[in-house]
Amino acid sequence: MNEAFRVPLKEDLSGFTAILWRHKIPHRVLEQDDEQLVLVPYNVDAEQVIKLFQMWKDGADLSGLQVQQSGQQGILRGILQTKLSLLLIAFSVIITLMVSLGENLQLMGWFTIVEIQIEGNQVYYAHLLSTLTDGQLWRFFSPAFMHFNLGHIAFNLLWVWVVGRRIELLLGWPALLGLFLFSALASNMAQYWVSGPMFGGMSGFVFALLGFAWLWDRTTPARMIGLPPALMGFMMFWLVLGFSGALESMGLGSIANTAHLVGLIAGLCFVPIVSLLQRR
Repeated sequence: MNEAFRVPLKEDLSGFTAILWRHKIPHRVLEQDDEQLVLVPYNVDAEQVIKLFQMWKDGADLSGLQVQQSGQQGILRGILQTKLSLLLIAFSVIITLMVSLGENLQLMGWFTIVEIQIEGNQVYYAHLLSTLTDGQLWRFFSPAFMHFNLGHIAFNLLWVWVVGRRIELLLGWPALLGLFLFSALASNMAQYWVSGPMFGGMSGFVFALLGFAWLWDRTTPARMIGLPPALMGFMMFWLVLGFSGALESMGLGSIANTAHLVGLIAGLCFVPIVSLLQRR
């Protein structure tokens, strides 16, 4: 849910909340320190709720008023406010098509975490330090945009669209960009140390998104992202399946389990960083 406005704890909101319920406007009132926070879902225009509250305080007749909920304008506004999520999805689709789902090894070599050279069935690659010393800093993040089958990219980008957009709407694009850079860097480096450079996908970032959303909702109930708590159970179950080898035996291909785990940890660790920056 999204915060609409705050008022002092001593202010009686019972009359206003009754009007909201009368107009079938979902909302939630939380007490935090010496304030009351009025929260509304993302499909409710918070600015209209603020105007409605001001009119109520001024003694206006609100019997015939309504708050616009999701419609074409609301959907368009929501899309325009989540440009970074759309860019991450677009880059993933474009780069995945460029490398032909991993079949175009020559182009793929531009996006692996280190430079690669393939001779026969052997893959030769540079040291990770060379990526830094050669100034090819994009390689630390570009593996996240490569995907090697349609199910892989569809699954990852669905979570980016659902969770990434919520985080961007609630906390702004800088928070989402920071989470992507932090989690992609950490998960890509960890996966490289475990398996070498032949990997890719948004999975590390996806696990960071889910971990971040889960912990954020538990530590900041006044500004909830609003994902079901059961998702943490799903993440842990998926991690166990990955490390057990069950997913590969089911024909899902090689799973970047280290990237998943490190991405999840990165998402959890990023919560206090965003909380601190938001308070400042």
